[in-house]
Amino acid sequence: MNDISQYLVKEEPFYQSQDDEIELYTAAYQSRLPVMIKGPTGCGKSRFVEYMAWKLNKPLITVACNEDMTASDLVGRYLLDANGTRWLDGPLTVAARIGAICYLDEIVEARQDTTVVIHPLTDHRRTLPLDKKGELLKAHPDFQMVISYNPGYQSLMKDLKQSTKQRFTAFEFNYPTPETESSILQKETGIAADLADKLVKVASIARNLKGHGLDEGISTRLLTYAAVLIGNGVDTKAACRMALVTPITDDTDIRDTLDHAITAVFT
Repeated sequence: MNDISQYLVKEEPFYQSQDDEIELYTAAYQSRLPVMIKGPTGCGKSRFVEYMAWKLNKPLITVACNEDMTASDLVGRYLLDANGTRWLDGPLTVAARIGAICYLDEIVEARQDTTVVIHPLTDHRRTLPLDKKGELLKAHPDFQMVISYNPGYQSLMKDLKQSTKQRFTAFEFNYPTPETESSILQKETGIAADLADKLVKVASIARNLKGHGLDEGISTRLLTYAAVLIGNGVDTKAACRMALVTPITDDTDIRDTLDHAITAVFT
């Protein structure tokens, strides 16, 4: 038997709402509707799911999807040991058995032939066929499926099929407003308001370069990293370059542009 307590979020994660997403998610969970969260990298999708699991006091099982992930990685497989073979449930199966929120992070990274295994769990059937085991698992009444991905990286090869998308209710996340983002940085890292405001201003400049040399703007997560470095005594401009510039681009011209922006903001 699985120990449900190991999957509970013990402490309240810091999450600052941007709109009515907490109320809407709660309503979706009450009917166990599957939820899809779309938004750019580092804008708070995973933190939101973690917060809602804590708020609802439900176990949370998170899977970081990747292109090598197989259906067996999600569902389970037989393993050889000293006594012969034994079945080991995958994270999706564990979640369905114990009534957890199963969160598939960046689901478009997984192969489409892998993601179809979630289909019977996201409609009226709420079942998971364990073909190799010869079992049809009926999901626990508390089970809920949640997926997320970044639409900015969509392509013909990396997108969800309509047959998958139309099984979910959906939220569209974006970067917080400057005021909210500054407040998040202050509460997360303890930095002063004026420093938080300046970091957010740098991020705003970078985000305006998306599609003009940058694939993705500076995330709230990276702003938090910069604030932590500064709080640990790192020079402000050096911390910004380390956390906000070098991770997001290898283009020399874009780096120079962002370095100039940092210098201008922190002069």
